[in-house]
Amino acid sequence: MNQDFSPFSIARLPRIEFGSGAIDKLPDIAAGYGRHLLLVTGARSFAESHAGARLFASLRERQVSWQQVRVCGEPSPDFVDATVAAQRGARFDAVIGIGGGSALDAAKAIAGLLRPGNSVRDHLEGVGPELPYSGPATPLIAVPTTAGTGSEATKNAVLSVPGSFKKSFRDDKLVAEWAIVDPDLLATCPSALISADGLDALTQLLESFVSTRANPLTDALARAGIMAAREALAALYRQPSAAARARMAYASLTSGICLAQAGLGAVHGLASPLGAFFPIPHGVVCGTLVASTTESNIAALEARDPGNPALAKYAEIGRRFAMQKGLNGADARRFLVASLRRWEVELELPRLGAYGIQAGDLARVVSGSRGGSMKTNPIVLSDQELTQILASRL
Repeated sequence: MNQDFSPFSIARLPRIEFGSGAIDKLPDIAAGYGRHLLLVTGARSFAESHAGARLFASLRERQVSWQQVRVCGEPSPDFVDATVAAQRGARFDAVIGIGGGSALDAAKAIAGLLRPGNSVRDHLEGVGPELPYSGPATPLIAVPTTAGTGSEATKNAVLSVPGSFKKSFRDDKLVAEWAIVDPDLLATCPSALISADGLDALTQLLESFVSTRANPLTDALARAGIMAAREALAALYRQPSAAARARMAYASLTSGICLAQAGLGAVHGLASPLGAFFPIPHGVVCGTLVASTTESNIAALEARDPGNPALAKYAEIGRRFAMQKGLNGADARRFLVASLRRWEVELELPRLGAYGIQAGDLARVVSGSRGGSMKTNPIVLSDQELTQILASRL
């Protein structure tokens, strides 16, 4: 396959520590910034785990003190502002975000505003004055305990007001200094979270791969991440193992790198209003829509833009999934869609209707879906096509 080496740019990334036991490097890394830390964690899971107990003991051994903030559910602008206000006057040498995507997004926003002290609403995209962020940010160390969002590698903190909006505070200065990715931390994830988060990562990889902003470097990472997810997803859901956890943690990390550099697509375009208007987890949205959206993208490309390179990329992934190098383009694309459909069933992804979404809601969702992610979809889908995607998963 001929590779297009047109000019491309790669934005800032964290320094990455990946592997079993990587969490044990955190105390020394954190102490390197100073002895006063702010820990932003999920509601309780990490803090009550053996890994959490080891971390706290190691910090005490190094005479490091910390304050802890717990994130319950998806973070809101008010939560970030209240946390920043409550810590006014304190001087933290670093912020450590430990948890799923919500905890890491909250940590990013808090680290960005502890020193400036202003409201996060000043910088939210599509909300308020959208003032440029000048910093300075407090150094951030990101430690994911789930495998899905890839938030440890991105520059955006996603904040939401239920029933109103789900928007990003986004700037290169918010990128973590370190991402510590330890697959062992996935051992406590329940099956439902594994399936939803895993399909979120796969969706991010697939959308980045066919994005209009994809480049040779993100393509290479996306291929590797997609195949790691393919090998790990069902196995991790049915019979977890260290090998499956490592593959899924790698897929999630690469998905964050790829989306940060190449953008996403229609699944995430639809996910934004769905997550804002309804109490549906982001991973569930991605997992339940990825097959229908991929099928719609392929049909639209075949009908309206048959020379689009995304068609060859969809076929490539279909051949890789089928492990048949000679599978022709159309058959390979059908195999890809069939594989995604099979995962809907095997991983027991809920339909949109399980969260109260009805046919009468679809026009509002479609109307709110034309944000940044939709702009890098490989083809512009019509309102009717987007409505059909949603209706197929009610």
